[in-house]
Amino acid sequence: MRPVWWIAIVFFGLASSVAAQDTYPSKPIRILVGYAAGGGNDIIVRVMQPEMQKGLGQPMIVENRPGAQGIIAADLAAKAAPDGYTIVMGAAGPTVVNKILNPALGYDPERDFAPISLYASLPNVVVVSTKLPIQTLGELADYVRKTPKVPYGSVGNGSSQHLAGALFEQLAGVKMTHVPYRVTSQLQSDLAAGEVPVSFQLLPNVIAALKGGQVRALAVANASRLAALPEVPTAAELGVRGYESSAWFGLVAPRGTPRPLVDKLHGEVAAAMADPALRARFVEFGAEPMATTPDELARFISAEVAKWQEIITRAGIRLDQ
Repeated sequence: MRPVWWIAIVFFGLASSVAAQDTYPSKPIRILVGYAAGGGNDIIVRVMQPEMQKGLGQPMIVENRPGAQGIIAADLAAKAAPDGYTIVMGAAGPTVVNKILNPALGYDPERDFAPISLYASLPNVVVVSTKLPIQTLGELADYVRKTPKVPYGSVGNGSSQHLAGALFEQLAGVKMTHVPYRVTSQLQSDLAAGEVPVSFQLLPNVIAALKGGQVRALAVANASRLAALPEVPTAAELGVRGYESSAWFGLVAPRGTPRPLVDKLHGEVAAAMADPALRARFVEFGAEPMATTPDELARFISAEVAKWQEIITRAGIRLDQ
């Protein structure tokens, strides 16, 4: 039989834990972002952050920890205390692609995080320089078949843009040459000039060039058209079925974070994304606003790992490319 003092310790420990959950949050919450300040990944979380912190009653501090394709921030979050005060922006790179490409990853995205919610998807858009006499997705496929090693640019190996290009190659039965860039502005410049005439871009990266007439949008890699580009058809409308690729954004916490805290954070994401003004800002940004349950996000991540594992393997993509 356990001594009375031991039972008392357990009782008071449980009581303290429940009390902490009831008063959560009682101090600022930090959101780790694995990308530099000012980029699309950073901006989209900062758009939502003010609305979330209204409901939480505490500041949410965005902390940029760029490097290693988002691994630095994700690794920090995986090792943080599971107390609800450190969460991380989950995205395709650090949460899915890194698991496939990097066997030595210090964390397992499916095992070491407690999913909170998706909050946005940013579909890839097939774009070409207007220096090319190409008006449709079919014309692009024909051009690539007849012109060996047509280059397409992305923001780096394993990025959603790179993978969108690889998926297009597989579905269209063509072969192109991937050109990774370290600096997005240089990619934008070369695309507009026709130096690297094709890309599978996120709308914020090319919206100025589209409006300026240097770049033409051919199709959206999404199940539905983008509200920000209503005149641009989906790939499926043009006969390329299954061509869906996007950068997506969610929030996850360290594994072991109590479910009541996860549910509270999820509730604030859902409340923020229900705000019409916030949704309008996301749409203007070229993103699709959303909110999913923690369980839905867990299933989504597993499905994304399975989908891109096959595509990456077939394309022979490696970290050192």
